[in-house]
Amino acid sequence: MFENIEFANPEFFWLLLLLPLALLWYFFKHKNEMASLRISSIKGFTVKSWASKLKPVLFGIRLLALAAIITALARPQTEDISTRTKTTKGIDIVMAIDVSSSMLARDLKPDRLTALKEVAADFIEGRPNDRIGLVSYAAESYTKTPITSDKAIVLNSLEEITYGVLEDGTAIGMGLATSVNRLKESKAISKVIILLTDGVNNSGFIEPRTAADLAVEFGIKTYTIGIGTNGNALSPIAYNRDGSYRYGMRQVEIDEELLEEIAEVTGGKYFRATDNESLEAIYDEINKLEKTEIEEFKYYKYEEKFRPLIFLAGILLLLEWGLRNSIFKSFI
Repeated sequence: MFENIEFANPEFFWLLLLLPLALLWYFFKHKNEMASLRISSIKGFTVKSWASKLKPVLFGIRLLALAAIITALARPQTEDISTRTKTTKGIDIVMAIDVSSSMLARDLKPDRLTALKEVAADFIEGRPNDRIGLVSYAAESYTKTPITSDKAIVLNSLEEITYGVLEDGTAIGMGLATSVNRLKESKAISKVIILLTDGVNNSGFIEPRTAADLAVEFGIKTYTIGIGTNGNALSPIAYNRDGSYRYGMRQVEIDEELLEEIAEVTGGKYFRATDNESLEAIYDEINKLEKTEIEEFKYYKYEEKFRPLIFLAGILLLLEWGLRNSIFKSFI
């Protein structure tokens, strides 16, 4: 009954201090009411009655009833809180992912593309109130997933992204332009592209700067990420006879000047990921930079629990009155 109980008026518990004072009063009053008589013997005067010895129980019952009333005055109650949230500033995000052969380089573990997919999955799961879409690009680009609030669909699509579906190459302008096309009609207050690449623009018929101008025109912010260690990286250089990749050391080339320019003109930021940890830190920073404003409503429901205490006090007082006027009547 009293599990998870809170008291609306706990100040009434100060009245419990009256109970020990009442006990003292009863003790001294009872002592003063007893007369003394000196005689040589009490033989023939002793009345053996259990009722006379239990007379103080009446006062004890009355004190228990008073304690129950005081506790009821403190208004014990349980509290049930229900919460509803409302997104006041939604964000639509498109992640443009480079799937060229160089994304199989092993300077990130186990390779760049796999490391990216793992980090991106955590990022997606951490944005429950935003719509997210996926764009893949190499020498050409296509929409893997339109912007949607269904995170299960996005995560499944992310897992399916692999090298070999598109012609090899790096068309940064195409990847950015396709992402802009996904967001241009969005009604979201904030529209964001996260564009990742590990190379230089060498394919496609849309220049990266032209695509960046389109992003500016539609109010789309672009965060760019260059992925790859500084220097050389173990990368695919040819096919073996069994169709597997032959790896060799290749120089890492990233057009950082272009990526910085795209980020700057669109109001975003450029990052460089040289290992798994820095890639994860980059997505964490973007997650902090692009905050979705959530308005939370809490509804409180209180259930009063004083009624059983009042009922208990009434029973105790009725019991005390009944005993006083029956069993203990001749001793009061």
